Amino acid sequence: MFDTVITVSYKLHMFTVYKTKYFIKWLDSLKDEIAQAHIVTRIARIETGLLGNVKFFHGIGELKINHGPGYRVYFIKQGQEIILLLNGGDKSTQQKDIEKALRIVKELKHGSH
Repeated sequence: MFDTVITVSYKLHMFTVYKTKYFIKWLDSLKDEIAQAHIVTRIARIETGLLGNVKFFHGIGELKINHGPGYRVYFIKQGQEIILLLNGGDKSTQQKDIEKALRIVKELKHGSH
């Protein structure tokens, strides 16, 4: 029936995801359990190599969570395999959250975290 068989192989690029204390505190503070589930699911997808739609600001990545008031998760990529979740917020606090993410990166670089 088939004269030619085509083999296609895929190599997923896995990521190791670490979370700062700021990110953990923010996630734990969310009262919307469905939002928490969406965020945790997005993190699990990242670990399998699926970053999805990401915007970058000054080296900070922004993940949009399509639930609630426009939740965002901010991260940096270290090398090709490590993602560090910095903090989170929503559309209404976006600029302050990006500024906080930049401060966290500075703290981490100077070892004061």
